[in-house]
Amino acid sequence: MRHAAAPVRAVFFDVDFTLIHPGPRFHGPGYAATCAEYGIRVDAARFDAAVAVAQPMLDDPADPLYDHDLFINYTAAIIEQMGGTGDGVRHAAAEIYEAWAANHHFDLYDDVHEVLPALAAQGLELGVISNSHRSLEAFTAHFALDRFVRTHVSAHPARYMKPHPSIFEAALTAAGVTAGEALMVGDSLKADVHGALGAGLRAVWLRRSGEDSDARPGHVPLIRRLHELPPLLQPEPPAR
Repeated sequence: MRHAAAPVRAVFFDVDFTLIHPGPRFHGPGYAATCAEYGIRVDAARFDAAVAVAQPMLDDPADPLYDHDLFINYTAAIIEQMGGTGDGVRHAAAEIYEAWAANHHFDLYDDVHEVLPALAAQGLELGVISNSHRSLEAFTAHFALDRFVRTHVSAHPARYMKPHPSIFEAALTAAGVTAGEALMVGDSLKADVHGALGAGLRAVWLRRSGEDSDARPGHVPLIRRLHELPPLLQPEPPAR
């Protein structure tokens, strides 16, 4: 007889592309404007393709310990794929990297303020786990989520990044729950889903756009909006 899983007591969320999305500063025209300040000409229309080429740098770092050079090199690779050359590329990349920490460059997805308060009202412990160098306390305060989100765990400045299990273990300790009582929600299949599963948590893949993937474990739900999350947190009926 299969036993029902322990009730979920804590829900952790990734931040970028899960709760917030970047504004114009971090799209093609924004990159082009920053590059122009350093005398670099790039093709803004090549931005999406450039991101796709550079993305493996973040997905498969040689050392998962947080390193700002990793993100600057990633941003520089995007600029180069957009046609940028010269000594100014790294300076432009560093400026874009620093700007990523500023909350006013981002917008909250419209379902966040509808779902997170409802989850908190059910007595769930809510937290955020991020690989970004952004202050997570400043993030939740800026977007008026600090009343609902009480656990903040960032890889910056010197913690192993997702999918390393230690960052999830730090969140569990901060929230005062066990791995079996926690669930991770995020947009990255590797960092958020597989990372959480590797640390013993449950996971939900939030994929707001794009296709499903064969790499998604069959027992991991795929949702398109946060409104689909609350029904998944209901206790499973006992098996007969």
